[in-house]
Order: sequence, then structure tokens, then C-alpha cells
Amino acid sequence: MRIAVAQINAVLGDIKSNKIKILEFIHRAHKMKAELIVFPESALLGYHPFDLLEIEVLVNSLEKAEKEIHKALPKNCSVIFGTITKSKKKLGRPYYNSAVLLKYKKSPQYFHKQLLPTGDVFDEARFIEKGDLSKNYFSLNGKKFFLTICEDIWAWPNKNKVSNYGKNPLTEVKKQKIDLVINLSASPWFMGKEKLRNEVTTQTAKNFKAPILYVNLVGAQDEIIFDGNSFVMNPKGKRIFECQKFTEDLNVFDLNTKESWSSSFKPDTETEQLRKALALGIKDFLFKTGITKVHLGLSGGIDSAVVACLAVDALGSANVEVVALPGPYSADKSLTLAQQLAKNLNIRLHTLSIDESYELAVKTISTAFGTSDFGVTNENLQSRLRGLYLMGYSNLKNSMLLTTGNKSEYATGYSTLYGDMAGGLAPIGDLTKENVYKLAHHYNMHGELIPVDIINRDPSAELRPNQKDQDSLPDYKLLDDAVVQIVEKSKTPKNKIEKWLLQKLVKTEFKRWQSAPILKVTSHSFGRGRRWPLAHRAFLED
Repeated sequence: MRIAVAQINAVLGDIKSNKIKILEFIHRAHKMKAELIVFPESALLGYHPFDLLEIEVLVNSLEKAEKEIHKALPKNCSVIFGTITKSKKKLGRPYYNSAVLLKYKKSPQYFHKQLLPTGDVFDEARFIEKGDLSKNYFSLNGKKFFLTICEDIWAWPNKNKVSNYGKNPLTEVKKQKIDLVINLSASPWFMGKEKLRNEVTTQTAKNFKAPILYVNLVGAQDEIIFDGNSFVMNPKGKRIFECQKFTEDLNVFDLNTKESWSSSFKPDTETEQLRKALALGIKDFLFKTGITKVHLGLSGGIDSAVVACLAVDALGSANVEVVALPGPYSADKSLTLAQQLAKNLNIRLHTLSIDESYELAVKTISTAFGTSDFGVTNENLQSRLRGLYLMGYSNLKNSMLLTTGNKSEYATGYSTLYGDMAGGLAPIGDLTKENVYKLAHHYNMHGELIPVDIINRDPSAELRPNQKDQDSLPDYKLLDDAVVQIVEKSKTPKNKIEKWLLQKLVKTEFKRWQSAPILKVTSHSFGRGRRWPLAHRAFLED
């Protein structure tokens, strides 16, 4: 029995285009003699819909599209894809997160997700009713299958023998002899995620003593990035084949012979995966919001240099422009380095001095409110003037402004609201400074794309004379370690820097609430998955 793995990039809410894509993949797989084609979780609607599920007409459109796919199904061909279906219960939540099995000229079969994630970036239980995994066995063409949807396989105990769900529904399902476990997923990627996936799929395969087909969504939605990397694993936990990462893919394998039609490819390094993930995040955010061009302020520093490289990877040099905005404390070298990088990337550079605007703003404020010594007001004025001009460019050219702040800066509040935080997307806002440097070196593996002087110079906001980041922040290596412990792992602070960082987090949360969406590439990022309140007194020193 030939089974196709259809790893697609669904556009949230664009049911028509998703339907067309599903049909396209069905017909491609049918030509490869596939008898069953399996698509990811919520392939027809896109994922995660959140409060779009308040719009009942959207779910009605799903029903119509499903019928159209069923009607167009080739003979001797069956398909499974993820969708949202209405719950018939009078009490409870109105919908199921479902998979539908469509067979040629036969009634549909539905299977519902039982475990509904509510942590981090997920909130399925807001609208979704629990399914019952014990009902998810089915037969097709003489083979027996068991179907799960994403979180259903994630209740296995961790290294501390503890499950997030208390009970694992897979261990409570009455076991039947099966030929294949199927898992439809929309599982976001972050660094280290593949190891976790291997653990839960291996345990699931061993539990059922059967191979497992894991088909994952690819693409990006808001801040989350789906890597695809669908695969088939044998009952002992060894992958038989896998799809490519961060791109759509279609592969076929034979359930009897375990042969596959997949092409072999060299595994990427973690840094290359990070580069691909961020480029995909930028590309899909722009495509799915209907914007074609981006721009950013190019300072001559490492953060903006890496963002510029990622933007060119995502959109091509013709769709990326940069603006150098020298001010009263900018080094001449900063402009020279920005010009060199723009030339290397073949992108257009605009130069716009903020000197006159800054002097006028200082004079105006001093006249209105009284003269004061040079301080944070003067620094933030420069940053906000840059934000003003960059947002003006957005309005003028219908171009999205990319912000260039990193996670270590965001964690400490070392950023300016309506200044360097202004923009529509924050591509590196989940990267520590160390990871920014790793990406910079990665871009220079085959030649000096980013001028070496950008990488080697001391980081500086250049908002006052001879300013260095380390005048206000701990050494980045120590700060990065603290960010991992306090932000990503939610550990109790143990040293001076970690205690200092926790205080900064409390006092600057209002900034992060107002930041641009941050592409998520770690297990715990700033954004939808981290819901700290603004007004509280937890962790504040006496």
C-alpha cells in the first residue's frame, strides 16, 4: 500500500487556496500511485485560528470546501487532512479539531483530537471540545490504522517520569493490532524541538508496536514557524524516511516494503536551521499579510546587519531597502560599514541625517519644559526620530519596517518604545546576542558578506559620546546565560546578574507588550506564549 505524505504550507483563513493546494497535492500523489494521501493538522483552515473560530461562517466554508475535495477525489484514492468540525454536544465548546478521512464515493469518517494544548502559544481549549482517542481506529484497503492529532502523542512522561497531563490517553486506549499510527501535526519549530519529537514519536511507535507516520505543517503564522520535517518511523524508533525542512514536500512510501521515494539530503547544522527558520518566518509574515517589501535602519552594527541578510534571504535583494540614519554621536565608520554591507547584499541604501531634527527637538522640549542636563531624554529622542523617519518610509512606500533588537536587549528593556522598537516584525527578538553572532559568522562561511569590522567592533547604540552597550549592560556572555535561565527556563535567580535581570524584566514588561511580533525560535520567547501581567509587585526588592 502506497501512502503519500503531503507536507504543505496552509494560509490561515484562505480556505479556497488551501483547498486548491490540497487537490493539487492529491493529484500529484495519485500519479505516483498513492492509495492514501495524508496532510497535516488543520490543513484546510490553517493553524492556529484562535478567535477566528468566533466567525461561524468560516467553519461553514470549511464544510463546503471539504465536500468539493471529496467530489474531486480520483478513483481508488483516499485522503486524510486536518480541519475544524462542529460539535453536536449541546453543552461545551462548539468545535472539534478534527481529521477527516475521505474515500472515493463513500461517506466521510471523522476523528477528533483529545489532548488540547493551552500552554505557551496555544489556546485550543478556548473553542475546541475534547475528542475520544478510543474511537480513532480505522481500516483501509486491508490495513488497520490508528489516528492521532499533534498533542495526542505528547503526554508521555518526561525524564522525571512526569506527564503534563497526569494521564496518557494512548496508554488507556484498548490495543489492537495495527499496521500504522498516523499523526497529523501543526507543531512549531524551535531550537532543540527535533529531539523532543523523536522522543514522543518513538514512545508512541513502541507503545503500538507499529510504525508511525508523522506529517507536519510547514510555513509560518504570526510569530510561530512550522518546519515540516515530516517522517515515517519504524516500531523501534528509527526513521525510514523524512521530508525536507522549511519547505513544502511530497513523498511516498510503501507500507508493505517500507521503500520510499524520498530524495536524500544532507542534514543542516543548527545555525543553518535557524537561518532557514527566520527567513521563512519573514517571508510568510509578509506574504500572509499581503506586503511585498521591507526596510530597516542599518546602523553599522551586528544586529541590523544580520536582519538585513535574513531579509534578503527571505525576499530577494530587490524587495529590501535600508536606511542609514547618522546622528550627532554616530561614528563615521558606522556609515562606511553600512554602505559596504548594502553593496555586498546588492540592496539600496538611503542616508538621512537626524542632526537637525534632533537639535530642533531638544530646543523645543527645553523651551516648553525647561532645560535639563544630557540624559535618557536626549538618547531616546534620537532613537524615536529614527523610528519616525523609518515609519514615514513605511507609509510612503507601503513597506514593512523590520526591527533589529535581540532577546538580550528586549529582556533588559535596553530598547526604546516608538524608536528602535517601532516596526511590523521583530525577526531576531528571540535570539540572544550569542546567536546573533553565530548567524553573522554563518553568513561569512563562504566569504565576507558581513564586513568583519561589524562583527568585531564593540556593540553601541551611539546615542551619547563614546557609548558602549556594556556601559549599561553586563557582559553579553553573562547576560545571555541569565536570559536563558530566567526567561527561557523560568529558573529562580542564583547570581547577581540573574537577580538584576529579573528586576529589569518586571520593570520593563510594558515595552514588550507593545513590541512588534517576535519570531519564535526558542522554547520560551517573548510574545503570545509569555503572559506576564504589567501591574504587579512580584519579585520587586523590598
